[in-house]
Amino acid sequence: MSVSETSKIERILAVDDTIDNLILVQTILESEGYEIDLVSDGITAIEKVAQSPPDLILLDVMMPGIDGYEVTRRIRDLLGNKNYIPILLITAFHESSVVEGLDVGADDFIRKPFDTDELLARVRSLLRLKRSLDEQKKMARQREDFVSRLTHDLRTPLVAADRMLNLFIEDTFCKISPEMKQMIGVMIRSNENLMQMVNTLLEVSRFEAGKKTLNWEPCNLKETAQEVIGELTPLAMDKNITLKLDTHELDLLGETAGVVMGDSLELRRVLSNLVGNAIKFTDTGSVEIRLAEQPDASENSSYLTIEVKDTGYGIAPEDQESIFERFRQGRNKRSGSGLGLHLSQRIVEAHSGTIGVSSVLGEGSIFTVRLPKNLD
Repeated sequence: MSVSETSKIERILAVDDTIDNLILVQTILESEGYEIDLVSDGITAIEKVAQSPPDLILLDVMMPGIDGYEVTRRIRDLLGNKNYIPILLITAFHESSVVEGLDVGADDFIRKPFDTDELLARVRSLLRLKRSLDEQKKMARQREDFVSRLTHDLRTPLVAADRMLNLFIEDTFCKISPEMKQMIGVMIRSNENLMQMVNTLLEVSRFEAGKKTLNWEPCNLKETAQEVIGELTPLAMDKNITLKLDTHELDLLGETAGVVMGDSLELRRVLSNLVGNAIKFTDTGSVEIRLAEQPDASENSSYLTIEVKDTGYGIAPEDQESIFERFRQGRNKRSGSGLGLHLSQRIVEAHSGTIGVSSVLGEGSIFTVRLPKNLD
């Protein structure tokens, strides 16, 4: 695709300490309709990219001051994943220099003296790649925005439906039969499940969009775990499952044992999700929640560890690596939307922690959360 076929004039930054080389590149590329900026050293190039990122960078490897490899590395560090700019290295050296350039983040290379047609072909190829990636990012942002708006708008009718169904079951409008109340009860539970899914999806969207604000405060997760156990005990009793909380190791420590800095509501969501899942996928045996603290000598700090262990179906090895992915449903017929564990991972990572799983089919699973205390 030539420049004339696109609606945008693409801008290329050429970096070379030899003026004659810059003029040659400028003449070739401007004849094709590209807009060219010329820079003669690496530091100025980095500053230029920071101020106004181009669509493509042509970068000479050998320059005084900092060479093209270092410029490439610094540009990649500067931009991160926010903005992709293809970098075409221009080199006159052997293959090992090319390997080094690709390792630090360059996308392609061309050797001196270069052929005009080859240069233009590589420029067109890298600009096509950038357009494709930019379009993918744009579509991803639009999709996330749609999901966020949709889930937010769904809440209103779901809340209204839930309120109306409860009015019916309370005989607000007229007397209804026990059989009808039973059916309305089923509808209420289904509505609650749908509301939970919508709320979870909305929270995931907020985290992924960077719009989630955490309320940092000291959180006593020992107390939170006791509250979650109290709420979920009826579910465990319905299945004749033993629900246990082991805080023995914490009880031997001081008053700050089990306390971390974080958002208490979000951390409670993680505990509730992990324990609820354990009950859901366990038919016989027990679900045990264990809290402990472990020192981290390398960082001169300590971590709170939460283990949720069940005697349920277990998770196949091939599924364990992807179980925290968004919309990744398990193979069990009871699997839900695949959002709960993904949201839990987002919350834990927002608290600078880690979450993982170990499991054996037919024996059960252990989900482990590790959170830094950060109480200083």
